Amino acid sequence: MGNAYLWTKTFHIVLIASWFAGLFYLPRIFVNLADEKNPEVYARLLGMANRLFRFMTILVIPAVLLGLALWLHFKIGSGEVWMNAKIFFVIIVIGYHHACWGLLKKFRKGINTRSGVWYRWFNEAPVLLMVIVTTLVVIKP
Repeated sequence: MGNAYLWTKTFHIVLIASWFAGLFYLPRIFVNLADEKNPEVYARLLGMANRLFRFMTILVIPAVLLGLALWLHFKIGSGEVWMNAKIFFVIIVIGYHHACWGLLKKFRKGINTRSGVWYRWFNEAPVLLMVIVTTLVVIKP
């Protein structure tokens, strides 16, 4: 397939890994925000969460575009069941990213109603989603 395919795939993987690093860490910040009582520490954590979310959002756009290029231009997985399942779970991951945005907006307004324990469970979702998507891509069931 050539160099273009390999470069596209390389940058797609790097961007996805970086995006997921943010998806793993942002809910951990939410855990701390939910439990924090000190206004100065809360403000610092909120600043960290805002910057991380902005960075994650910048990463996800080219990651998805490169994934679309692999699928549509290079015909990777076109018409195969594993690719349809992968796309479904990628949409769920994007939904999780969007849910993080909604939760962050609540923290900004100071109206969070969820506990740190809830955010610890919420933090497990991207791990499971990454395992599912990686399994689909590598094993291609």
